[in-house]
Amino acid sequence: MRIGTIVSFGVVILTSAARLGWAQQEQWLQYTVANEAWQILGDMGAASPQISPQKPQGIELPQFKCDEPLFARWNTPMVEAGGLWIAMDRTKKDGRYDSVYVDSDADNSLADESACQMYRQEQRETYFGPIKVVFQSEDGPIAYHLNIQLYDYQGSRYLYIRPAGWYEGAVTVAGQQKHCVLIDQNVNGTFNDKSLNASSADRIRIGKKDSRDTRFVGSYIEVDGVLYTTEIARDGAYIKLAEAENVTFGTVRLPDVVTDFAAGGENGLFVVKPKDGVARLPVGRYRIDYWRIDRKDDKGGNWALLGRYFSGDPDLSGFTVAETSEVELSVGEPIISTLGATQRESEYVFAQALQGRLGERIELTREGSQPQPPKLQIKSKDGTYDRTFSFEYG
Repeated sequence: MRIGTIVSFGVVILTSAARLGWAQQEQWLQYTVANEAWQILGDMGAASPQISPQKPQGIELPQFKCDEPLFARWNTPMVEAGGLWIAMDRTKKDGRYDSVYVDSDADNSLADESACQMYRQEQRETYFGPIKVVFQSEDGPIAYHLNIQLYDYQGSRYLYIRPAGWYEGAVTVAGQQKHCVLIDQNVNGTFNDKSLNASSADRIRIGKKDSRDTRFVGSYIEVDGVLYTTEIARDGAYIKLAEAENVTFGTVRLPDVVTDFAAGGENGLFVVKPKDGVARLPVGRYRIDYWRIDRKDDKGGNWALLGRYFSGDPDLSGFTVAETSEVELSVGEPIISTLGATQRESEYVFAQALQGRLGERIELTREGSQPQPPKLQIKSKDGTYDRTFSFEYG
């Protein structure tokens, strides 16, 4: 896998903590760029704008090499128009789309842009990037980079836009040096988005350099058991931390067997270990991110139930923490095992799944690995057909 990396270094001014107090400083981060950045950072969001052969109105276009260019619009609040146009071209008449134009200076023109050629192509996907765009701000131009992936197979086309750049660097927290990473998870060009919806909130990491402990960008973040307020630059260039004061908490009641619980919202993502079924969170609106139950069998084996990826009505996983009342959440056991059957001509396809009480997906593991999949016995009423089949993961 070819991964190219560009690092731009800024000047970091270190000020005496005794003079200014570290909590009040802007702690500057470094901007790093890579194609396929998700290979380096792990989980990163993706925007998937609609693709259309319809030429956009009011946009100057380049001289395309093919007769059927494709167009899409990437939404970002960093430009006055609210988004940038993207066009896809192909250099060979019967070939695949292998070049991309992006309105990198937000002037409503693709005619003044150079085509970005693909750097990797597979059977169904073509990859482009990093593609630089420049946002104008009161403090001057701001560079941002995109990675673009086009899925094109048997008439189905999907466009995936991911951030190619992120901010990271050393920050001081309570006198100790930590590593901070900022990720534009919702892929809109900014790094300080808070939201009740997990997919709309950006991401932050503070800890060891190789840590994947990722939290939602929010009003707070917990580091080493201490709660801090956060201020993050819109463009991600710096972060300010201050120990939180006068925070009002409320009580969340969970089943006693729940060993780990996480919930997120505009306050951030909180990962807690309930004590006697009780968790404490700052007052506000949240949605359950996941819950976990750990248990040992009679042979000492470690089993775990993990519930996450809530589907259906998002309000089922939502709750409000108030100072004056306790909120009780119906998570954990019992777990529902479902069996689905689909007929395909003369064949039947069966699928088994585990589902939680709120529609969440359930993962069952033993010693950190999936146990043997269950079996399915099919027997006719008169007993002439009696066979047992094993399910397969994946």
